[in-house]
Amino acid sequence: MIRTLSKSIREFWRQSILSPLLVSGEVIMEVIIPLLMAKLIDHMGDGSMQPILKYGIILLIMSFISLFFGASAAWESSIASCGFAMNLRQDMFDRIQKFSFRDIDKFSEASLVTRMTTDVSNIQNAFAMLVRGGFRSPLMLIFCVIMAFSVNRRMSLIFLGMIPVLAAIVFGIAIKVHPIFVRIFRKYDAMNNGVQENIQGMRVVKSFVREDYEKDRFRRESEGVRKDFTHVEKILAFNTPSMQACVFVSITLISYFGARMIISTKGSSLTTGELSSLISYGVQILISIMMLSMIFVMCIVAQESAARIAEVLSYDPTLTSPEDGLTEVKDGSVDFDHVSFKYSERGKKYALSDVSLHIPSGSTLGIIGGTGSSKSTLVQFISRLYDVSDGSIKVGGVDVRKYDLKVLRDQVAMVLQKNVLFKGTIADNLRWGDPDATDEEIRHACQLAQADDFVQEFPDKYQTMISQGGTNVSGGQKQRLCIARALLKKPKILILDDSTSAVDTRTDAKIRKAFRDEIPDTTKIIIAQRVSSVQDADRIIVLDGGRIVEEGTHEELLKKGGIYREVYDSQTKNSEEDESRAHRDRRLPRTAHEMEG
Repeated sequence: MIRTLSKSIREFWRQSILSPLLVSGEVIMEVIIPLLMAKLIDHMGDGSMQPILKYGIILLIMSFISLFFGASAAWESSIASCGFAMNLRQDMFDRIQKFSFRDIDKFSEASLVTRMTTDVSNIQNAFAMLVRGGFRSPLMLIFCVIMAFSVNRRMSLIFLGMIPVLAAIVFGIAIKVHPIFVRIFRKYDAMNNGVQENIQGMRVVKSFVREDYEKDRFRRESEGVRKDFTHVEKILAFNTPSMQACVFVSITLISYFGARMIISTKGSSLTTGELSSLISYGVQILISIMMLSMIFVMCIVAQESAARIAEVLSYDPTLTSPEDGLTEVKDGSVDFDHVSFKYSERGKKYALSDVSLHIPSGSTLGIIGGTGSSKSTLVQFISRLYDVSDGSIKVGGVDVRKYDLKVLRDQVAMVLQKNVLFKGTIADNLRWGDPDATDEEIRHACQLAQADDFVQEFPDKYQTMISQGGTNVSGGQKQRLCIARALLKKPKILILDDSTSAVDTRTDAKIRKAFRDEIPDTTKIIIAQRVSSVQDADRIIVLDGGRIVEEGTHEELLKKGGIYREVYDSQTKNSEEDESRAHRDRRLPRTAHEMEG
């Protein structure tokens, strides 16, 4: 885990090493100062100001040197910890970009967000403490013990006696709180998942008036986190008082036995200045132990965060490009060869079962089926968003697992069921398809997707800002912009996953006609609920329960009288009823004068 995380320090190694070195200088100054203070105190009875001035000036200089070292160490540790945290976030983000859909499902979106925010902050704080305090405290402890023994061995044994007591307190607290922190982070993930779900579905929450229910649910989750944190804080609350009690007991014993020794030996075994230095060393020793205990507690908190971050950084994505992967896709032909798939390796139920299908390059395939029939799952293998469990998928006559992932996905454009636009201008969003697209190319793609008309109505046209998630455009407008974005890729395969469901049938027909006329060589796969969206396809398949149950052209499927015919008849009947109702509405009198007539 440490080896994995340390790779993210990179360009901040210099600051990470420089901070402990500067701390060493600070510690050396601080352990010498009590010795000089002892000499200054012992010279106070000489009746001369010269030694006092001499030691006073030396102490002042050493204090400023210590200040310089301490401030510089704090400066360098801040740079190191902030840079380390930045690299950690970047490395995690880079790793997540390589994750497949299955990998995202394994970790969950909320957990990944928590790891990149709360967990990284915990690591940053712990790292800042370690590169400075984590080096300073043990160094100060060792030096002070050595200096205390050099002053008086017998009195220094009091400090040694307290160290095991303090260590036992720290380890006892650590053993108690670590399992609770593990539980807290799991609850954090659940709570963040609920917040994310609530914000994304805010319109649904409000339309069903479920605000009170959501508030109660969040309150329960937040209360669970509060109780665990309260439990931890109660345990940790014993740390500081216990340490302080040991400090006060040690100082009291040193003062009592030291005073007795000075009186009984008349200063021959221990002078007043040496007693003062012993008390100073004692305070520094015990403060160092207290600091170590605080660092230890912080490391306990950070340990679980570190493990969670290391899990992401060391995780090998399930989908990777092969070595020397193919860099050219010959054409847009697609072949499914006895494909079966299940989302979980341990699962028993297959989402797709023994699917075989040939889609010629440049042809149009329509896919229709009920909810849960795995229509969306079927097309996600083409660009390797998932890998099949059994069988194989070929694009351009080659197994998709032999292609370089970037090359393959550049040649497959998908307009997913959940259309996503990002914050920025319309033009910025469309250039996701082609970063180098000209304004003319962008407008032409929008004309094909029937989006240009409504874009021209915006005051800023293609420079209109899209809000986060595309909430300032309608569902149909969002779908058409996403189709235009996909067209700008100039792909060999274009997949529309129910991506015209929010547009009217007339606009849908115009989009399909534009496809036929403008991109005849592109393989088009259209998933739809409406028969009208796929009836012009070269071939149509009907999925049910993860299997192809019907296959053929529109006319052939109508003759079979199966599921496709049932869907067609149902939709045609509803359409005829709607037209009849609209016709009657047009014939009804609309004013009192007409009714009187």
